[in-house]
Parts: sequence; C-alpha cells; structure tokens
Amino acid sequence: MIYAVIAAGGIGSRMGNVEKPKQYLKIKDKPIIAHTVEKFFVNDAFRKIIILTPAQWVNYTKELLAKYLPQNDKVVVVKGGDTRNETIMNAVRYIEETDGLDDDTVIVTHDAVRPFVTARIIDENIRYALEYGATDTVVAATDTIVESVDKQTISNIPDRKMMYQGQTPQSFKAKKLKELYESLTDAEKDILTDACKIFSMKGCPVHLVRGEVHNIKITYPYDLRVAKALLDEEIK
Repeated sequence: MIYAVIAAGGIGSRMGNVEKPKQYLKIKDKPIIAHTVEKFFVNDAFRKIIILTPAQWVNYTKELLAKYLPQNDKVVVVKGGDTRNETIMNAVRYIEETDGLDDDTVIVTHDAVRPFVTARIIDENIRYALEYGATDTVVAATDTIVESVDKQTISNIPDRKMMYQGQTPQSFKAKKLKELYESLTDAEKDILTDACKIFSMKGCPVHLVRGEVHNIKITYPYDLRVAKALLDEEIK
C-alpha cells in the first residue's frame, strides 16, 4: 500500500509578520497546502493522504481541505510531532494502527509548501522506493558549495559535480524506516536533518530521483511571488 505523508508543521517565521503558518497562505485564491495536496489527490496510487499539522491547526486544516477538496474521503489530518522525523513517525504509527505495516508499505513524504511537485517525480518516488527502499528527490547544484565550520572562513569547497540540492518527496518503505529510526540512539537522533539521513547513517542506500528546479519550497516572501508566476504558467 502507498501513502502520501504531507508535513505541514512549519510556523512560517521566515515569511515575516503573517497571522498564520505559510502553508495556509493563498496563491491564486487557494491555500498553498490545498495546491500541494491536489497533486497527490489525483494520483490513484495512494490509499490515503496523511497530513500532519501542529495540534492547534488540525481542525482548521480539516475544514480548509473540506472546502477546497470536497470529495476528500482518502485525506486524513493528524497531529504531527516535535521534529520533522517525529512527525513522519506519527504518520507511520497511524498507518500501523489503522491498516498495518508490511514489507511493501511505502510512504511518500512531502513538504506542504512545495506545491509544484510533478506527477513524474511522485511516480518515480513510488517506483524506486518499492525497488530500493528509500529515495530522495534532488537537483544538481548549480552554484559552488562552500563549507565553513566557524561560519567566518572557508573550510572546504567540495566538487560541485558531486553536489546536489535536496527537495521532497523523500520516500521509504515504512517498516524499514521504523526499524532504523527505533535503532538510533538519542545522540544520533539529535543530529538528524531529514529522514534520508536515517538510512545513510545506518549504511542503507538511498536512490536519487531527479527533481525539478521549479519544485520550490515556499519559505520567504519572494517565493510567494515566484509561486504566483509559476501558477500563471500552469494555467496557460
């Protein structure tokens, strides 16, 4: 069984003085989160689309999606965790409690504020997660990457040909992800940046899926202007 897991836990602090988290801001008269969920809703591969939000936004999100996706019987909204990885694990626990986990249960995890994910990216995440167990969507780095340990001087400039910028979706066999996560020490959990690192820390390969430059994460006010322009192009 295949599940979409949409992480909607951000508070939008980098968006500036806004009254609600950025995933609820509107572009083209529709909340960003609704644009994102639609991309998964139209894909028949998904048994359920699980949206995870802070506890105080669960009911609001349910009402919002009922308005913009009225035939949303396969969409569920549940409480997220204190971290991104705990949020994903809450989704895995929900699946385990409601449907059970088997070796081929796959979760396709995605940022609620990446509304321009394509059908190809989603389909390849599903295919390669089933084949390899874990996938990460990436685009090749176009700028030189500079490392600075002290945040003042250059420590290293890695070879750009081997550098990629991570996007989402990141997709996993859920049972394997759960096993690996539960095997981590507290110290290992403290240095996690995303769920793919769980696999790499434990020596498990993560297959790359080619992303798209326009699969942007809406984080800053500038990104909203870019998103509006991209939607204009989609509508044409």
